Amino acid sequence: CDRALGETEIDAFGRTYDVMAGINFIADVGDELGGLLSLAIDRGEAVIVLLSVYPDWQGKGLGSALLRAAMGYAREHGLPLLRVAVSNDDIPLLYFYQRHGFVIAEIAVGKLVDDAGAAVAGFSGILSRDEIRLHRPVCEHR
Repeated sequence: CDRALGETEIDAFGRTYDVMAGINFIADVGDELGGLLSLAIDRGEAVIVLLSVYPDWQGKGLGSALLRAAMGYAREHGLPLLRVAVSNDDIPLLYFYQRHGFVIAEIAVGKLVDDAGAAVAGFSGILSRDEIRLHRPVCEHR
C-alpha cells in the first residue's frame, strides 16, 4: 500500500479507512507480491478500500482473483453488498469494476476537489474531481 500510494489511509464514502486495519487479500506470484485488495466492513456492508495490482502483473487475472476472494469473504459473512469508490479519472478501474457486475450507485460531485483543495491531474491528464460510487450484490438473485 505504501509502495502504490505512499500511505495506508484511504478516504472514500466520506470516511477514512486504514488499510492496515482491513481484511487484506494478497496475490502472491511465486515469491513476489503481485497485488492487494483491502476490505472493510462498514454499516453491515463490505467496502473495497483498495485494489492494487502491480504493473508487471496487470492483465493476468490477479485483480479478478482478488475480487473473487473478497466476494467469497462477504458471502461467507452474510454481507449483502460490496461497495467501492473510484475517482472519475481512473477509467481502467471504472471499466474493471463494471465488467465485474458493479453499477454506479452515486456520484459525489466535487468530493475530491473538496478533499484536496483543488482538482489535480490524474490518469491521462483527466482532472480528478468526483468520487464515483459503485456497488453490486454479493449473491446473484436467480
